[in-house]
This record gives sequence, C-alpha cells and structure tokens, in this order.
Amino acid sequence: MIIEQATLADIDEVATLYDAVIDHLNGGVNYPGWQKGLYPTRATAETAAANGTLFVAREDGAIIGSVVLSHRPEEAYDEARWGIDASYDDIIVIHTLCVRPNTLKQGIARRLMEFARQHASEHTMKSIRLDVFEGNAPAIALYEKCGYRCVGTVDLRLNFPGLKWYRLYELIL
Repeated sequence: MIIEQATLADIDEVATLYDAVIDHLNGGVNYPGWQKGLYPTRATAETAAANGTLFVAREDGAIIGSVVLSHRPEEAYDEARWGIDASYDDIIVIHTLCVRPNTLKQGIARRLMEFARQHASEHTMKSIRLDVFEGNAPAIALYEKCGYRCVGTVDLRLNFPGLKWYRLYELIL
C-alpha cells in the first residue's frame, strides 16, 4: 500500500469511495452520520484536491482509503482548551478519513493516521487535531489507540440532522 497526495484525476474514484462508504454505513450503524449529497461529497474531494490536502491510500493502483490533511479547523475549535497554543499554520487538522468497506479491519485507517503523523512531523507541525461525532465509537477507539487526547466536546454547528456534539482530539508532536 502506498499513501500519496491525490490529484484532480483521482476525484471520480474518491467520490465513488465516499458513496461506497456511505452505502456500507447505511447498511449497518452509520457511526459518523455521513449522508449522500450532504457529506462527504464529490465537492469535498474536489476542494481538498485543488488545495493539495487530499491524500489517498492505494493498493494495486486502486484507491482503498483517503484522508484530508489541512490547516482549516471548524470555527467551534476556538471553544476548546487545546494542549498547545499555536497558529493553524503549525497544526494539521484531519478531516474525512475513510476506508473502502471491503478492506475494513486491515489496519488501513491506522496507517492513514500514521501517515498523518509522519506528514505533520516532516512539515514541523506542532500538533494534529480532529473532530469526531460523539457516537462514532470505532473512530474514537482508533484515535485514542493512536495517542490522541480528547480536549472537549463542542457543537460544530454543522446543521447535519442528528449530529450536534463532536469530540475534539489532539496529538501534540
């Protein structure tokens, strides 16, 4: 498996990945509450790719996972007491981590999290931050296993049905 920065040529495959993940979630427990047409969407991938913040995991040339690594927090991040005080120029924010359903339980999400840490370290970032819906138990378990510390719970004011409270996590580098 390789993890690399996505290009605009990857958008169709990433949009298909998002739809496959949402279909899978809707067939069981939709822990993050993602919804087709709401989040994540093709536009999510297009914007991230255009900004150089979309990364993809490939196996045999096919995209099996993706993550957005940006410097853009949600506005509600200002309400938290973070472990380190720094400009977002020195902080990576993880968004939209996902793995193709037929590759679940193979450690791909963990490898994407390790990639985020390596990427942040190589770019001399001071911390990595993320938010996660409070009901997303699998993601919370992953983040905590990766050493992230919960710094609080906030309303991100995203206006997604049934999704109000999000935990904020940080890994100080």
